[in-house]
Amino acid sequence: MSHEPKKRHSRQRQGKRRASIRLSLAKFVVCPNCQAKHAEHIVCPECGYYKGNQVVVKKNKTSLAQTA
Repeated sequence: MSHEPKKRHSRQRQGKRRASIRLSLAKFVVCPNCQAKHAEHIVCPECGYYKGNQVVVKKNKTSLAQTA
């Protein structure tokens, strides 16, 4: 049994239905460790901390310049 629409919906009705489907802005939080802004639920790209724990060890730019 096929449930096809009996009549066509107008563009206005289509627009009303799609009005609630929209992009949301990405939410940013301030890192409690280095106060840099980053997206929620990801490791801080500046210091490598997530939820108070160091997850990624970041290399300092000054140490990289000295070794090169």
